[in-house]
Amino acid sequence: MHPLTTISPIDGRYINALSELGPFFSEMALMRYRLLVEIEYLIALSREHHIPQLPEFSVSKKEWLRSIYRDFSLGDAQRVKTIEETTNHDVKAIEYFMKEKLSNTDVAEFGEFIHFALTSEDVNNLAYSLMWRDALYQVYLPAIRHVQDCLLAFARDHKDDPMLSLTHGQSATPTTVGKEFAVFATRIKRQLQTLDEHKLQGKFGGATGTWGAHHVAYPDVEWLRFSERFICSLGLEPNLCTIQIESHDSLAENYHNIERINSILIDFCRDVWMYVSREILVQKPKEDEIGSSTMPHKINPIQFENAEGNLGIANAYFRHLTAKLPISRMQRDLSDSTVLRNQGVPLAHSLLACKNILKGMGRLSVNKAKLIEELEERWEVLAEPIQTILRKHKYEHAYEKLKELTRGKKITKEMIREFVEELDIPQEEKEKLLSLTPQSYRGLAATLVDKL
Repeated sequence: MHPLTTISPIDGRYINALSELGPFFSEMALMRYRLLVEIEYLIALSREHHIPQLPEFSVSKKEWLRSIYRDFSLGDAQRVKTIEETTNHDVKAIEYFMKEKLSNTDVAEFGEFIHFALTSEDVNNLAYSLMWRDALYQVYLPAIRHVQDCLLAFARDHKDDPMLSLTHGQSATPTTVGKEFAVFATRIKRQLQTLDEHKLQGKFGGATGTWGAHHVAYPDVEWLRFSERFICSLGLEPNLCTIQIESHDSLAENYHNIERINSILIDFCRDVWMYVSREILVQKPKEDEIGSSTMPHKINPIQFENAEGNLGIANAYFRHLTAKLPISRMQRDLSDSTVLRNQGVPLAHSLLACKNILKGMGRLSVNKAKLIEELEERWEVLAEPIQTILRKHKYEHAYEKLKELTRGKKITKEMIREFVEELDIPQEEKEKLLSLTPQSYRGLAATLVDKL
């Protein structure tokens, strides 16, 4: 399929930016992860002393078996699809494919131990969690950490650049550019800590979570302990008390976590968009780039706009995943199947947003002249420190006096100085207030950045 003929932009317009997710979320990848689970299970069964019909495989046979999923090729995937055309069951097609691989080898006699006593969900839940985990740690987390590092570096570079704050869209206590970027870096850091500490769960208890067939066949095997060991060997946390399907609660928790990161980044993109609109942040022009098909002067903040759009799509998917997957009718229904197949879609949009943000950040610079210009137009922001000093000295109706002076009026430096000069407060406090400017009134903003 050509990128220009695909339905989804993930596999079309954005394929070059997202091709690194193919090894984790493609149909072929799902087959490979299912094979991994089936083969590692077969090897684990062979180690069980209470299963005499399946002696432990030699080291060389184990390596050969593992090569089936490690060297899984496009031709192998096509063979699985051919088998599925007959079985109309994707997991059963994997089982038959494995039996084909084992045929005409000295392992063929053990073919009936492939998928032994399992239900499809035993394989699927582990495969989907492994796919998600590997993509998360190998692709997404490095990207979002790069975003966090980029925000933090920008914050440190501009920790002393004073900036007018806006609350409710109105002039407010000044801050610094660096401190505002540091806020987002800090928020992302907290979510990443939660992601790092999170454990995905897996189940392996058969058709209704009772190990019924397992126990009937081999009652002397400690199946609960076996399953715990096996799930842990895959790097997942055992979930032993389940229905036929794994509850997906741990996956939903992971999805929620990334949804929160995406919401933080949407907040960031919108703020940057407004900073660019205010001209306190500017974008470096690219010689051959066109901002508008009719207005030649424009340099649009398209990277942040694209990121916002992709983050929104991702979160719409995540919300459905987290609402749907933990719910099943009785032991199971298949409504989760098609949903889980799409778990790579929101991660792809999230990754694309990270890449857009990084590109956008690479073009941003601070317009210091505009920062100063904005602040010089807003001397009313000093009403806050003045009334606070007056309160400190029990000055009656301090707030009200500043409200009367400033509210709804254009305030100048001279008006502030005149007001302060007439105050009946200690001279040192008066001098402190007279030395204040909108540029210098930024509190501990720079210190906050230094502490990160």
